[in-house]
Amino acid sequence: MYGNAYIDPNEKANLILAEEDPQKLAEFEARIDRGEKIEPKDWMPKEYRKQLIRMIEQHAHSEIIGALPEGTWITRAPGFKRKLALMAKVQDEVGHAQLLYSAAETLGKSREAMINDLITGKSKYSNVFNYPAFTWADACVIAWLIDAGAIINQVANAKGSYGPYCRALDRICTEESFHLKYGHDNVVTLATGSSIQRDMVQGALIRWWPPIMHFFGPSDKISQHTEILMKWKVKMASNDDMRQQFLDMYVPKIWDLGLSIPDPLLKKNTATNKWEYTEPDWDEFKRVINGDGPCNAERLAVRRHAEEHGRWVREALNNVGSKYIVPLA
Repeated sequence: MYGNAYIDPNEKANLILAEEDPQKLAEFEARIDRGEKIEPKDWMPKEYRKQLIRMIEQHAHSEIIGALPEGTWITRAPGFKRKLALMAKVQDEVGHAQLLYSAAETLGKSREAMINDLITGKSKYSNVFNYPAFTWADACVIAWLIDAGAIINQVANAKGSYGPYCRALDRICTEESFHLKYGHDNVVTLATGSSIQRDMVQGALIRWWPPIMHFFGPSDKISQHTEILMKWKVKMASNDDMRQQFLDMYVPKIWDLGLSIPDPLLKKNTATNKWEYTEPDWDEFKRVINGDGPCNAERLAVRRHAEEHGRWVREALNNVGSKYIVPLA
């Protein structure tokens, strides 16, 4: 939507770009076409900056909120080694958020403003983290398949045009690859275990499959941002292409474990070499991402509590630091 009326994405992009200096815009796009990285002090279109802030900020929020459903299982993970591994994974996810907030800050939005937009519900994060992790198997499926989807997205975008974001993603993808192996090991253990364990992981897969199919975002036919983001190499693959890549890589692995996927229409079309599947419920996607999911209120309440109860620490550090600032003569 543009104003109160629908407008074609191409027309919307033209209206946005018409406001920019044509010479600077041409030089900017030529740099991107040559594969150069854009750095914080370089000239960039206002829409490029706006979309990068939106995208990186939402990614940061997703990392820090995404630690919550798994974090609830740290004390209940089976065995000391799995507790330690999950604790390390959750710590990594929070660290990823810090890297991403730092990358977003280079575009001019403060971390405080980003956190405030998160806890007030103004800024979004991945809808997949608004669902509950009822069992240990839920945490295992998250660690395997949600992280698998994240790696597909992040490996592609690490080749994008904005330097600070790409460098953050390089570091994040290295750590996510360990998370993926950890999740896969947990799922394999359950799928090859007792009948109770197999039933547990099958139930988790049934619960998580719809959110997994939502994970890459709306179909390219209805996505509002894909075209201009790909033009400027902020996104390096479309939502549908990433979903196809995920299905190519992980459906065979799921089937090899003897697990069934809750989609009777899921099959590989040999003529097109594309996966066919039940169209995800995009009305549910919009409802959840706009705040009406099973755990939206709970997730934001946790972050709001952390922000309020950690304020005294931040204020104390700022006050201590100010004592050591030597004024210029």
